Amino acid sequence: MLNLNENRTKQRWGVLAGAIIVMMFIAIYQYSWSLFAFGLSSDLAWSMLEIQVTFTLYTYVATFVQPFSGYFADKFGPRNIAILAGLLVAIGFLSSSIVISPIHLYICYTIGSVGVGILYGTSTAIAVKWFPDRRGFAVGIATFGFGSGTTLFNLLLQTWISSYGVRIAFLYTGILMLIFILPFTFLYKYPKFEQQKLKEENMVNWKWYEMLKTYQWWLIYISFAIVAAIALLFGAQVVPMAKANNIPDNVLDLVLVTYPLANGFSRVLGGWISDRIGRQFTATLFYALAGIMMLALSFTASNPIGFASFTILTMLFSGAVFAFNPAFIGDFYGSKYSTINYGITYTAKSWGGLIAGYVTTWLLTTFKSYTYSIIGLGIGALIAAILVNPLLLKKPGRKVSKS
Repeated sequence: MLNLNENRTKQRWGVLAGAIIVMMFIAIYQYSWSLFAFGLSSDLAWSMLEIQVTFTLYTYVATFVQPFSGYFADKFGPRNIAILAGLLVAIGFLSSSIVISPIHLYICYTIGSVGVGILYGTSTAIAVKWFPDRRGFAVGIATFGFGSGTTLFNLLLQTWISSYGVRIAFLYTGILMLIFILPFTFLYKYPKFEQQKLKEENMVNWKWYEMLKTYQWWLIYISFAIVAAIALLFGAQVVPMAKANNIPDNVLDLVLVTYPLANGFSRVLGGWISDRIGRQFTATLFYALAGIMMLALSFTASNPIGFASFTILTMLFSGAVFAFNPAFIGDFYGSKYSTINYGITYTAKSWGGLIAGYVTTWLLTTFKSYTYSIIGLGIGALIAAILVNPLLLKKPGRKVSKS
């Protein structure tokens, strides 16, 4: 029995390691987008408003595909759908290298976005299902790959875009995705449900339609949308935001390396703390600090030190939203249906993407400033902190219907 437990321990860490590597590469779609957006604007002379529609489409497609892919992954296992998704991710970037119009870009990037959504959902579910004993920490590590993976890539991508053009950068990145994502998708598997009962022997597993009837889910969903918009804002806008505030290139280079790292570390730190002092209390603290940092950024965005410092600090506290929420769903509603349940919850990110992409660009075009978006999201994060505090967000009572 000891050897069996040891083998399972090694197996679950091996599966999680593969998921982390996959997450690092699919993160380019989100956290390196501002580099490609700026390159498209420079090389092809498209308007930024046209270009940022791509990011909004990405967030909607990558989120709304997850309830459907989650259903199939929970029912049939994650491996086959993950392999298909890996191919779509690579195809999205490879085909983007030959775009001739914004509509063409929307189609190509959306194809890859389907793959990103599937892989993100299954990778997160791996942490939730394999680690019921250390759920916050495991989800934090898995999403660390997505949050900080572009730390390794952003300067390289920026060099490719500036030296060879945005089309070649799309091509090279697509080739890397094909080489590094596909092999690890073959490792994807979930444990048998009966083996997960470490701390869940009496846990009731809620189906998605039962989950939606609880007020707790709505508090989670609204707070998720608000704080996700902050994290997405920098993925979509950090380069044009820096340019608009006349931030020197060397400071921007520093931010491009450190803000994804802060974003990823936020998920590990937040997940680790939440396993020890409580998920709701930790989320309240992190969301409130993210709001305070955003408000500070609104007053210092034109100062290089202020811009770099508060961008990084904001990501240090807002990135954890992607670790808290899968853990919330697993904690509150059980592991058995967690892929589809979190897939539905993850659609909150689409509203964050709308705010971070199209709405922020519209406000910039209208008012010639990012200040309104920054202040609005800072206040929103403080509201989110209220919604998830332990006095309001309590575990739902035992459901009556049979699962």
